[in-house]
Amino acid sequence: MAKKEVTYAEAMAEIEKILARLRNEEMDVDSLAAEVKRATELIASCKARLRKAEADVNKVLE
Repeated sequence: MAKKEVTYAEAMAEIEKILARLRNEEMDVDSLAAEVKRATELIASCKARLRKAEADVNKVLE
């Protein structure tokens, strides 16, 4: 089954939750690597969406 692609807003919300758990030391060592990996994937997805949006806007303004 294909994984549902999250929206930019959903990705940002998930990143914020991960950061909050890290800051509050609510994350155990066993899940730390997986959470950091997930956050990295979400950040990459957000960056790609922002780059695409910028390119689309620039194309419209040309």
